[in-house]
Amino acid sequence: MNQSKWMVAMLAAVMASGCSSIVSKSDYPVSFDSTPSGAAYVLTNSKGVRVDSGVTPATVTLPSSAGYFQGEKYTLSVSMQGYSSRDYTFTASLDGWYFGNLLFGGLPGMLIVDPLTGAMFNLPEHVHVPLDASNNNKGQVVKIGFMEDLTPAEKQRLVPITAQ
Repeated sequence: MNQSKWMVAMLAAVMASGCSSIVSKSDYPVSFDSTPSGAAYVLTNSKGVRVDSGVTPATVTLPSSAGYFQGEKYTLSVSMQGYSSRDYTFTASLDGWYFGNLLFGGLPGMLIVDPLTGAMFNLPEHVHVPLDASNNNKGQVVKIGFMEDLTPAEKQRLVPITAQ
């Protein structure tokens, strides 16, 4: 192949691809954990479809795209007995390599290839969800204080605790 045909073939290959599609990816492993670990989780996408469920810690490979020019949004619902349930939402962000199309991929890479493959977006590597201890005493409050701070009426309501 002579040099001009070689150059045309290389230029066509570059123009037919997107920069993010070459350098980045469309699916990302995202690790989840919680404090404390061992919590149950349910992961849903932007359409409310359950994508995965399990126990923390875990790693799930997720697509970064929800469609043409749409980054995916995920909601991670984490729960554990004795702790308040918590939802954490994370969204795909624009991949910096997408702008490499201005130099290498041109308009086909920016308008067609990267948006269709989802490579124009990326996801976080790690999601951490801290859980708070829930108030399981149904409205009762445990208050710690000193005897001398109690009123005479409060002292009369005290009940001794005996060891068994």
